[in-house]
Amino acid sequence: MEERKARWYGGSAPGNRPAATPVGARLLWSDPALWVSGNWQPEHVRSVELGSARIAVLGPCSATEHDLAHALSAPDLATVARTWAGSHTIVRITERGHVEVLADTCAASPLYTVSTSGGTVWGSSSFALSPLVGGHVDTGWLAAYLRDKRTPAPGRSAWAGVAPVPAGHLLALDAEGGTSLAPWWKPARRTPDEVSAALRHALGEGVRVRVEGVSATTDLAGMDSTTVAVLAAQYGPITGVTLHPTGVTSGGDMEYARALNVPGLNRTFFPLGVRHLPFTATNVALPATDTPAPSTAVWAMLSEQLRMMAAAGSVCHLTGDGGDNLFLSAPTHLASLAHRGHWLRMLGDAMDWARLRRESPRPLIAAALRGNAAHIGRAVRPRPPWLNVSVPDANTPTGTDPDTAFVASLRNVARSAYAEIQLADALGVALHNPYFDGAVLDAVVSAPVEQRYSAHRYKPLLADTFADLLPEAHRKRAAKGVFVGDFHQGLRVNLRRVLGLSDGRLASLGLINPAPLRAAIHAAALGAQTVWPPLLAALAAEAWLQAVERAPGTEWEERAPAPAGAR
Repeated sequence: MEERKARWYGGSAPGNRPAATPVGARLLWSDPALWVSGNWQPEHVRSVELGSARIAVLGPCSATEHDLAHALSAPDLATVARTWAGSHTIVRITERGHVEVLADTCAASPLYTVSTSGGTVWGSSSFALSPLVGGHVDTGWLAAYLRDKRTPAPGRSAWAGVAPVPAGHLLALDAEGGTSLAPWWKPARRTPDEVSAALRHALGEGVRVRVEGVSATTDLAGMDSTTVAVLAAQYGPITGVTLHPTGVTSGGDMEYARALNVPGLNRTFFPLGVRHLPFTATNVALPATDTPAPSTAVWAMLSEQLRMMAAAGSVCHLTGDGGDNLFLSAPTHLASLAHRGHWLRMLGDAMDWARLRRESPRPLIAAALRGNAAHIGRAVRPRPPWLNVSVPDANTPTGTDPDTAFVASLRNVARSAYAEIQLADALGVALHNPYFDGAVLDAVVSAPVEQRYSAHRYKPLLADTFADLLPEAHRKRAAKGVFVGDFHQGLRVNLRRVLGLSDGRLASLGLINPAPLRAAIHAAALGAQTVWPPLLAALAAEAWLQAVERAPGTEWEERAPAPAGAR
């Protein structure tokens, strides 16, 4: 199958200077430039103009034309756009000619900027922007990723000279070359009933604007993907895809998928064989992405699944990714309870969570007493023995506020998941993760502690909000398939290939020492207990460097300023 271009968008600062624009992109506005690249659904690229003012929403968004027209002249763009469902970026040109770019709350639609001689250029792909500033990988960012991918280097992207726009911030550009960033979002507080109503609207509308009127598929496995599948089936025929080992015809996800009888929902099963094992070579080259993709190790499986769906006519695939991060987060509220002196409640909750995890409550209590919410329930990963460079201390939030730690963690996962979207784009399928939508995060983080955290119930907020849509068995399900054994087997079967990744570009950059990395690969292949995240990060980073090295990259050209009055 021919590889397609990833979907992305961007724009330039206003002014009378030549503007850099990507070759082959579709120009929506010319002064200042605004473009989209790749194959977008028409409903996901919309704009409204009134006089010299213009507004565009890029990405799936629940806003109506009336909503866009209202936002066009609203004094505060963020206030009116806060509850728009979906994952999108909003761009507004004011009557004074200033550009406002509203970055989404959750970083699922990430934004980046570069400084050029013609002014600031912004876009949703750091890889696409990188040729404007040399096209070099930022080895400092990469070292931090290898140290612990959960804690990215602050203020940096994977590409030197390409800066991330913080999620939930407004990027403002003026004709004089001025650039500013200001936060526009902060958590609100809602009653339990208000939270459920907000979550139901945000997730339901986020699904609708993606699947309505198109041929679509969804994952169909645990509670998260099942909820999305049921919501999607309300807007037309939808196909739920359940993965299972070849030869296994009952039990686990398959039983729950077969038991789900919802009008409009069709089911299909994707058998996994030896050729789908992690680390297996495939004839579909790994596409270049902004960052190493979390699914790099299972690309053989994912690429075949995507090709199967594309061949069946699906143009949109929904996942349940992000559900665990939202509804099964660590008990960071213990730090807040300790800070407020609610000792009995803190001790009781810590004991409950410890019993659930079959571990001692001491680490939870100690972290709560230290007042560091971000480290509660979070395993401290030692420095990987193959890391060959010093890395600054991890960029993690401090303090007792559980929401700060929760939001920071979710944003990091959502931003990394954008690489998965780019992988799917290359095979002609628009992949969507509705649980990473900004309005969904806004709803969840507004919930009272007792509605969000429970050691006695599995994902209570999700189960209660959609209780009328999910069968009882699905609401009470508290486990799903695990595939750790597949990773051990995949290493054994593909050992020679994986060992080849240990002494490549990362080693040439001086970032890793190949010998301890090879030792870790051998041990994992033999079935030894393995701390998988740092090992998978190293292998994904090596494969990513190979992919971006062979990719042609984005070509840019300079456009002269548009004539007065041009759009």
